[in-house]
Amino acid sequence: MTVLDKINSLKVQMSKSVIGQELLIDRLLLVLLADGNILLESLPGLAKTRTIKSLANELNCGLSRIQFTPDLLPSDITGTEIYQPESQEKFIFQKGPIFNSLILADEINRAPAKVQSALLEAMEERQVSVAGTTYKMEPLFMVMATQNPVEQEGTYPLPEAQMDRFLMHVTIEYPDDNSELEIMRLNRSEQSAAKNDIVTKLETSVVFEAREEISNISISEGMERYIVDIISATRYPSKYSEELAKYIDYGASPRGTISIDRAARTHAWMSGNSYVSPDNIRAVVHDCLRHRVSLSYEANSQGVSVDDVINEVLNQVAVVA
Repeated sequence: MTVLDKINSLKVQMSKSVIGQELLIDRLLLVLLADGNILLESLPGLAKTRTIKSLANELNCGLSRIQFTPDLLPSDITGTEIYQPESQEKFIFQKGPIFNSLILADEINRAPAKVQSALLEAMEERQVSVAGTTYKMEPLFMVMATQNPVEQEGTYPLPEAQMDRFLMHVTIEYPDDNSELEIMRLNRSEQSAAKNDIVTKLETSVVFEAREEISNISISEGMERYIVDIISATRYPSKYSEELAKYIDYGASPRGTISIDRAARTHAWMSGNSYVSPDNIRAVVHDCLRHRVSLSYEANSQGVSVDDVINEVLNQVAVVA
């Protein structure tokens, strides 16, 4: 069985317990393989927690769930030094929940900026510094943060610097009616009977094997130029369209370029291709730029969404042969 076959079997196993959220499963695996972090935006009850629990269960790795609240402290995430007089060192570092393989940062926008920033170093540098000492994270590490797009009372919007740390910003919609029926039946069956199926779990080493293969996915100079032109169109929209210039306040940072490159190569590998095509780039560009393109007042007043603007960018930017 190839590494791709193992990842596909992982996706199948997750789909058995998470119904009607194929995009969520696909994007979660893509971000994990691309060695990034993901921000999910959806209404409550759309299987975000269930999905990452399923991933942790199938990979047999650790999962920490951090519920962000207004009274949360940075030390509640990173850990703190505990005074122990019987120890020679006197102070012993008690690791916080951030020291795990998978991190669910639930309702991240409900905690103040100081707490949100406690995640920054871990997400970007894969380490935490406490009292002058640096502690490394797990080799396999990913943060999945969630936020509710409707309930804004008592929330603290994520600053652009932290939003930029997420490889993807994915919006999750309601499942269709047929999936809703299957969800109801699955919940009923889980309540009435215990699971006796013995499923062979994947080792976390398969993720690192997949990343090694993804690093060998080729991307032509034309596709590289296509990515750069997309980013350029968000920064200098007047060169492409007067309408774009009206709607974009500021464009994506170089992290946007890097994110599209990493995500497109991962998408190509998951699709069974050995090279990046324009379709791979277009498949990931919305999720990679949704949180990196800031809309103008005019766009907001006219009800133009960031996805509408990205669609127009793709319409204006030509593929370089």
